[in-house]
Amino acid sequence: MRIALVHDWLTGTRGGERVLEHLARRHPEADLFTLFHASGRVPAVIEQRRIRTSALDRLPFAHRHYRKLLPLMPWAIRRFDLRGYDLVLSTSHAFAKSVRVPAGVPHLDYCFTPMRYVWDAQEEYLGRGLRRLAASPLVSALRRFDVAHSGPDSVTRFVAISREVAGRIERHYGRSARVVAPPVDVSWIEPASTPPDDFFLLVAGFVPYKREDLAIECFRRSGRRLVVAGDGPGRRRLEQSAPANVEFVGRVDDRTLAELYRRCRALIHPQREDFGLVPVEAQAAGRPVIAFGAGGVLDSVRPLRPEREVVASARFDDPVPATGLFFDRQTPEALEKAIERFEKAELQFDPAAQRAWAERFSPARFDAAFDVEVAAALGGASA
Repeated sequence: MRIALVHDWLTGTRGGERVLEHLARRHPEADLFTLFHASGRVPAVIEQRRIRTSALDRLPFAHRHYRKLLPLMPWAIRRFDLRGYDLVLSTSHAFAKSVRVPAGVPHLDYCFTPMRYVWDAQEEYLGRGLRRLAASPLVSALRRFDVAHSGPDSVTRFVAISREVAGRIERHYGRSARVVAPPVDVSWIEPASTPPDDFFLLVAGFVPYKREDLAIECFRRSGRRLVVAGDGPGRRRLEQSAPANVEFVGRVDDRTLAELYRRCRALIHPQREDFGLVPVEAQAAGRPVIAFGAGGVLDSVRPLRPEREVVASARFDDPVPATGLFFDRQTPEALEKAIERFEKAELQFDPAAQRAWAERFSPARFDAAFDVEVAAALGGASA
């Protein structure tokens, strides 16, 4: 069976590229189509296959400023020729799912989210002022394009990475989607075997919806120590204004990140994620998650129930013990209260239980569930 993999763009390695890496391992003969490919920025398993890029990729500034080419991406994605393939697997948070698929060829889209900046996160990306007003014609055009290429004649079957994303697919496209959580390989993370150091960890991407500003402001007020790992467009601005108790360590390799997970008291997760691999990784290291209680963490974190937060040394016998706790508003004050709750109940979190919960998101579990969805798509089932 000839399989075509379609991915939005290959300009760095994030959660979506980790999923693509896994699918590439499973389908080593599949061809890969993508709008942009910046060589050397994705795992070798992806780099080693035949990658076909769009005409936009040949522009001299494309890899540095690809986001500025957003208005041309609908045109570019529709120009790929997928004739001769028996199955199309797209992994999409933007345009990959809108690829032109020959009649009669099944197309399964593993959806990370419908486009955030035109549907659910316009304010975070565009603000409320003139910039958003100026962008409104483009946003409207992208919405029309997105919906037009989300029907059963374009996408045979949607599979969502979380219940949050399944809800967006139904809301924006009028399509139902099965939920299969992404494969999270935690074999590179050893669980903690010693008590934590006195700091909290934030793994940052420095894009608007990640809300690093919220966490930094909270720690500015409290004086607790926060270590920020990661890089991104907004890092310089936040780092320049951060207090001395907030330490930026930049982009780190997997070994260093695993060590930070093990040593921290807890992971701070202030954003609303589509799924979020980082909370699962932190739990694999035996550390709990303090998260904004919306989005993908509702699938990946077991929150501490308030009635259990009474005696710091207490343990409890739930079949799946708590692996974190939530706050309900994206404000520094709400996060501060959640940290205070955590400190009163810190000893209730069992590193071994954290690890066991994280292992439920294994690649083997993903493979079994995803194969069922592929078989359904091949059989023509839309939901």
